[in-house]
Formats: sequence, C-alpha cells, structure tokens
Amino acid sequence: MLRKLLIGTALGSGLAFAAHAQDVKEVEMLHWWTSGGEAAALNVLKEDLAKQGFAWKDVPVAGGGGDAAMTALKAMVAAGNYPTASQMLGYTVLDYAAAGVMGDLTETAVKEGWDKSVPAALQKFSVYDGKWVAAPVNVHSVNWLWINKAVMDKIGGTEPKTFDEFIALLDKAKAAGVIPLALGGQNWQEATMFDSVVLSTGGPEFYKKAFNDLDEEQLKSDTMKKSFDHLAKLVTYVDPNFSGRDWNLATAMVIKGDALVQVMGDWAKGEFNAARKTPGTDFLCYRFPGTDGSVVYNSDMFGMFDVPEDRKAAQVALATATLSKSFQSAFNVVKGSVPARTDVPDTDFDACGKKGMADLKAANEGGTLFGSLAQGYGAPPAVANAYKDVVSKFVHGQIKTSDEAVTQLVNAIEDAK
Repeated sequence: MLRKLLIGTALGSGLAFAAHAQDVKEVEMLHWWTSGGEAAALNVLKEDLAKQGFAWKDVPVAGGGGDAAMTALKAMVAAGNYPTASQMLGYTVLDYAAAGVMGDLTETAVKEGWDKSVPAALQKFSVYDGKWVAAPVNVHSVNWLWINKAVMDKIGGTEPKTFDEFIALLDKAKAAGVIPLALGGQNWQEATMFDSVVLSTGGPEFYKKAFNDLDEEQLKSDTMKKSFDHLAKLVTYVDPNFSGRDWNLATAMVIKGDALVQVMGDWAKGEFNAARKTPGTDFLCYRFPGTDGSVVYNSDMFGMFDVPEDRKAAQVALATATLSKSFQSAFNVVKGSVPARTDVPDTDFDACGKKGMADLKAANEGGTLFGSLAQGYGAPPAVANAYKDVVSKFVHGQIKTSDEAVTQLVNAIEDAK
C-alpha cells in the first residue's frame, strides 16, 4: 500500500536538481520529540550540526506515539517533498526503503565502521538490500518501572520482583491515598505496558514466539489469557482521568509524587532528567517484575531520504554526527535511552543508564533482546496497529473478558498479516 502511494515519487526525485551551484547548508528533520526531555535531547544534535555550519529546519509533529508524524511524512513524500531525514521506527524504515525513496549511506557507514559497532538487531532495520538507509540514534527498552522514591519510602515499599509483589505494592499506595499507577489512556501506551505484562507472565520464550514469531498457538494460549487477566488487574489502579492523557503527563504525576509508579519506556527518564531529578534520590528505576534478564526494545532511527545532490552533504553530516561516540553518549544521557552502538563508554550515564547499557549487552549476548510489538519492532505496522487496537479496547471496556480479548487478538493479527 505504501509502495503504491510512493512509487511515483521515487522515480524522479531530484532530477531537476542534477546541477547545483552550492550545497544547501540545512538539515530538515521530521520528528515527534516534543516533550521537555525529548526537546532537550534533540538540542544536542542541533548544536552539534550548528558548529559545522548547518542550519536546522524543525518539522515537529506531536501526538499518537509517532502515528501523527508518520501521517505527515507520508503526505510529504507523496508530494515529492522529502525531508533530509525523519525519525522512524523499525518496519516503517523498511517500508519506505522498499518503496525506493530512501537514500544510501553505505559509503559513510563503511568508512566509519557502523557494521562493527551497531547491534545486528538494529542493522536488521537500518540496512535494506545491502544498503544503509537509516542511522540508529539509540536503543530504548520498554520493560521498566519508574517510581517516586519519596512515595515509595512513605509507604514502606521495596522493589517488586514478581507480579504479585507488584500488586501488593500498588495496594500499599492505594491505601495511602496516592494514585498507584500513572497511565495515559492512549493505545500505544496501553500496548507498551502490555508488552511487559506478557513477558512477565509467559517468560522470554513465550514473548518471542507470540509477539515476534506471531505463533498462533501462543497467541491463543491460556498464558495469553492470563496476561490479559493481569492487565485487567493493573487497570484497576489507574485514576479515573487517565483516558487520552499524554505519556509525559503521566510521567509528571510520578515526578510530582501524585502517583507512585509508571510503566513506560526509558524515554520517561528524560523527563526526570529535565526536572533535575536524580535516580536513587528522587526516583527509582526497576525492570518490570518478572522481566529481569530480558530487554524489550525499540530504537529511534533517522531514516535518510533520497534527497537531491545539493542536500546530500548535509545529510552525510547528520548521519556522521548521529553515530559519533560523543553524540551517542551526550544525546542518550539526556534522552534516557542507551547508545545504538556498543562501544560507547558508560562514564557519563547515571545509575539507570548504566543498568540499561549492561542489561542491553547481556540480553544481546544471551538471546533475550526482543522487539517491542507496541513500538514497531516486533512485527510489521499493520500487525502492531491491530495489537494496539485490541489491547486498548480491552483496557477501555469495549472488550469485556480476557477470553474475548484473546480471540479478537488472534483474529486481528491474522487479518493484518
């Protein structure tokens, strides 16, 4: 479908610009990084490029966990108005590459040895048909708890290691009159939390078979039903106003102490950083109970488009800056994520960042690094969207029982394949 929409624009991109007098000293970037922590992280890259004489043309599109940005990108590309780069997730990069509209960064990648420093799991999405078409910016993982330490101390809580211990902790917060679980009632947030619930309930092999291999036996199993039971239990701990809430506002509830905990990817830490909060003192970061040893990941990538010749120098500068060790450290320290290359020292990272880097290394080596279905790395977008839709309907009561949720999930994924 994407290929049909875009193929016409791929044929002649930039032909009118075959001759040019001078390189364009500007980078045009489409992205959905609009919260405080995200904007601060992106500023690291803007400043890097400004030092090299490149202006920054910002195209921010907020909302929908990136869905709104991808709608805007599709319209731009269909009109032949390619940005220098766009923030993108996994399978979306491959879709645009298959449509023939992506640039080729291979010369830069070879010169800088990206293949040796970028994990294979990320190369699967940044290399298409032997050509580098995207620069990975980071690795996020979604199976985290973010906890307000003052509230935790007040209720006498300790790190929950199992789902039952997590429920007991939420009960303590509820008894103390604190909102136990901060959640934004948007489908991508709900599905992101469910990724962790499924991994916790069924274990690593179950998660992989169900959400990466899309094995029907696992998808319709009693373990999946139990996962929905666990999700239903968690939803009883959210406040009545959660529907439609943006993720960073849910993070702010934890930062302020209005809520005990948020289940969210480590981009939440960027919000704690922006609020000048310190791990161990102001907040705590734990793996979602029952998921220690596994990492459910996504990666922000800068997909590079097939821009005219006079814009390619700016694009190469962007790609080179993005994968430099100095930027990978500086950016990810601010963003809350960990570097997309494995040879970056953890010196400047806080306790949560050091744990994230160590966890990623161990999961990569141990075979427990899994693509997040909610975040566009577990399966193609049509399947991910079907998944998010079913989970959200269940959370909001449009699907009444776990049995019905399992049936609808199996059918929705089968239809989306």
